[in-house]
Amino acid sequence: MTSTDSSGRIDSLTGIRAVAAMLVMLTHAAYTTGNYTHGYLGLMYSRMEIGVPIFFVLSGFLLFSPWVRSAVSEQAPPSVRRYARHRVRRIMPAYVVTVLAAYLLYHFRTAGPNPGHTWIGLVRNLTLTQIYTDDYLFSYLHQGLTQMWSLAVEVAFYVALPVLAWLLLVVLCRRRWRPARLVLGLAVLALVSPAWLVLVHTTHVLPDGAPLWLPTYLMWFLGGMLLATLRPLGVRAYGLVCIPLALACYFIVSTPIAGAPTTSPAELREGLAKCVFYAVISTLLVAPLALPGGDGARSWYARAMASRPMVFLGEISYEIFLVHLITMELVMVEILRAPVYTGSMLALFVVTLVVTVPVAWGLHRVTRVPPTASVR
Repeated sequence: MTSTDSSGRIDSLTGIRAVAAMLVMLTHAAYTTGNYTHGYLGLMYSRMEIGVPIFFVLSGFLLFSPWVRSAVSEQAPPSVRRYARHRVRRIMPAYVVTVLAAYLLYHFRTAGPNPGHTWIGLVRNLTLTQIYTDDYLFSYLHQGLTQMWSLAVEVAFYVALPVLAWLLLVVLCRRRWRPARLVLGLAVLALVSPAWLVLVHTTHVLPDGAPLWLPTYLMWFLGGMLLATLRPLGVRAYGLVCIPLALACYFIVSTPIAGAPTTSPAELREGLAKCVFYAVISTLLVAPLALPGGDGARSWYARAMASRPMVFLGEISYEIFLVHLITMELVMVEILRAPVYTGSMLALFVVTLVVTVPVAWGLHRVTRVPPTASVR
């Protein structure tokens, strides 16, 4: 049986959130110190952005699971109003505090181009609508909040999930537990991402920000939704199988097959490769924890992810994600005193982590939702 905490959360799934947050911080440390240009190793550093797909897979699994459980037990589906209320309470308090603090801090700093440092930029960032523009990089991008594009995508998924659940479980499965139909429906929905990429790369009908919209990344969320569907069926996943496969795929996607070290690859084939490989890697990393093998919580992988340090970092992983770019820039300038694109990636990562964790913990304590009121 998988270890859970007092709120019913699976400890190992909380722990892997720490891995995702550390990967995101590592890739930003590599970028800030200029390591993206170091050939294959630089591409490996850039692909550590895989932390974002891991977050997306976890969201797909954790948030779709209540709908799956209701279908299996033939009970009423989750309340959309309650779901929406909990999503807002989980995400927005810490996010609003971070955005306001970033705008206040950077009002007194000159840290490079600041296209989003305006009142309209503040409104756009507060409402997580900054990616819905014709020129995201030069419209609403804030120096200390560049990573928030992925949170905007996450929130778009929150909005879309009840509709997706209705289409899959009500329209397709006719309110009955029909796992084969559900898996088929998820497979069809997975085609949305490559179709969207084709549309983005071969036409000019969409704004320049469209590559950062939900359809591009829907496949990653669907990986988690697939795991939620497979769990009631007793399907097992083993770390000794999934982890080596994920690493092999990581080494492959770190070649030029997925394009230059950038969020949105320039060519269609690169975007497709990145989309599919990231979906496979992140789903494989979460699968042994969401679908534990016969040894359950005793597996080496689950034990590592459920360890106290990992669970602690996992609990504040969202806040680490929110504030780490601000603290990283301050560490680079005020502590390490190194010009941008120079210095040690490891030193920047370690010092940033030391500075970020107390800040993230404090933000978590001030803005956290009581466990009994959380759906995650």
